[in-house]
Amino acid sequence: MASTKYIKPTESELEILQVLWTKELASVREVHEELSKTKDVGYTTTLKLMQIMNEKGLVKRDDSVKTHIYQAAVSREKTQKHLLNKMIDGLFGGSPTQLVLQALGNHKASEAELEEIQRLLNNLKKQ
Repeated sequence: MASTKYIKPTESELEILQVLWTKELASVREVHEELSKTKDVGYTTTLKLMQIMNEKGLVKRDDSVKTHIYQAAVSREKTQKHLLNKMIDGLFGGSPTQLVLQALGNHKASEAELEEIQRLLNNLKKQ
């Protein structure tokens, strides 16, 4: 991206990015078909959103062939980190502990997830 300023995707743009992060490369039709599995969305709406996302720098478009192929221009990890930091600041008063307590208190974690969390906590204690 040309700018270092972070562009916050809308909820609909995030849904499109999720598809592109999974597929890596996709046409508007492929993205639209994935979105249609979970929500009622028109093809032209998907097309327009992806054109806007291209202008904003959230996706890249290869228009060297008739069917334009898109890919995410922002990484999943960077986007998750930015949105999570905004959520921690806005909803949890800047406290990651409150976020974790809320998440673990309201959702049943699997044994494997709990082991992964424990490994993370152990690594954090060693730092």
